[in-house]
Amino acid sequence: MEKPPVIDAHQHFWKVERGDYGWLRPELGSIYRDFGPTDLAPFMVRHHIEKTIVVQAAPTVAETEYLLQIAESTASVAGVVGWADFEASDAEEVIARLSANRLLVGLRPMVQDIADDDWLLRPGLDQAFRALVRHGLVFDALVLPRHLGQLSRIVERYPDLPVVIDHLAKPAIAVGALDPWRADMAVFQQFPQVFCKLSGMVTEAGFDWSVEDLLPYARHIMQIFGPERVIWGSDWPVVDLGGGYDVWRAATLEILQEVAPSEKDAILGGNAQRLYLNDRGRS
Repeated sequence: MEKPPVIDAHQHFWKVERGDYGWLRPELGSIYRDFGPTDLAPFMVRHHIEKTIVVQAAPTVAETEYLLQIAESTASVAGVVGWADFEASDAEEVIARLSANRLLVGLRPMVQDIADDDWLLRPGLDQAFRALVRHGLVFDALVLPRHLGQLSRIVERYPDLPVVIDHLAKPAIAVGALDPWRADMAVFQQFPQVFCKLSGMVTEAGFDWSVEDLLPYARHIMQIFGPERVIWGSDWPVVDLGGGYDVWRAATLEILQEVAPSEKDAILGGNAQRLYLNDRGRS
């Protein structure tokens, strides 16, 4: 069997002067600057990354179009997870227009930043979710532990919608909190269309984290989703707030010592290819 490509399934590009990154402020220090493909390239070479999925960082269609432009001129970018206003009256039309570009592989509303914890369950979002299914797009769930119950209801409601939970839903690793996150994540074991990204952990783990701090969380998602539904991502350049790309990649490889080589290959690329790129994106 041919070995799958090595894919970083969660990274960002941004240009500060664009002005639509509400969360990106000067107090974030080292990541408050522009990041583009040339900044990522050395890490891709060092870690033999062949392809990436670039993910939205601003809640605007304009940023999605900006990322699609980058993807069209950057051979290593295999796909874009963008943004659309799920509540807009023309959501269906906007999603159809964006999906005409094959490099759009998914959409991600920034649920973690929405004040209403039950936002996912609003009836007005139905047309957007159905449009994702119709156009073969992945729903990237940028949620927090408190949203997992609502997300499970969405998964039940739209069984044909492929879903990936970003960053393990951001459990409170810094304080070692496993519950109720552990039980709420376990619900997704029964839904084969739901994946989980092994990403974002180090920025939730505090300043002095160790691999031992990460292991209970990584092991739990491996148990729940199995190695066939876990996908690795760097969350670069946000990962710089938790030690950086090199440190997180080294921690990942230590975590994955517990799985078979073929399972490791799946987590580090094969699963992302299957989820995002089988029907869309750049092969």
